[in-house]
Amino acid sequence: MAELRGAVFLDRDGTLVHDPGYLHDPADVRLLPGVAEGLARLALAGWPLVLVSNQSGIARGLYGADAFHAVNRRVEELLPSPATRFAGAYLCPHHPDFTGPCDCRKPSPKLFRQAASDLGLDLTRCWFVGNRATDVEPARTLGGLGILVALTSGPADLAAARAMGVPIVADFPLAASRILAPTR
Repeated sequence: MAELRGAVFLDRDGTLVHDPGYLHDPADVRLLPGVAEGLARLALAGWPLVLVSNQSGIARGLYGADAFHAVNRRVEELLPSPATRFAGAYLCPHHPDFTGPCDCRKPSPKLFRQAASDLGLDLTRCWFVGNRATDVEPARTLGGLGILVALTSGPADLAAARAMGVPIVADFPLAASRILAPTR
């Protein structure tokens, strides 16, 4: 049996790309500064990159899952090489106000566990990177490490990350550097 590996779980909107609100048109995809280079550095170091995203716009009827996947394809097109492609992309299409409670909306660990099963991951060796507390909270539940990217975070998310003891960095390149540092 092969040894399980770590990965970098990534939130998409507001972490990797500009978030205009309910991003669904590939033509609107704009990488945030340094994201392409940061992802390339992680991929070159052998880290699988896995998207996990709450997409309440689907629950609101603003777009479908196909639009989520089309936006992901556009993000990958903007990345420097095929080696920087995502190993997987997981979404929660629900919102409690529109579809009722679900068990897959972040910070629930369900999608992360699904990715671990699909991709052969050891969740305790994974990083959880995002701009909201709900993106990094699963690290505590699953035993990995979280990093909050403050570039587009609000005060409540910054305060919640501090309360959880999650490191906060200014932007995605700094998150990549922290992951690649020789010591955790």
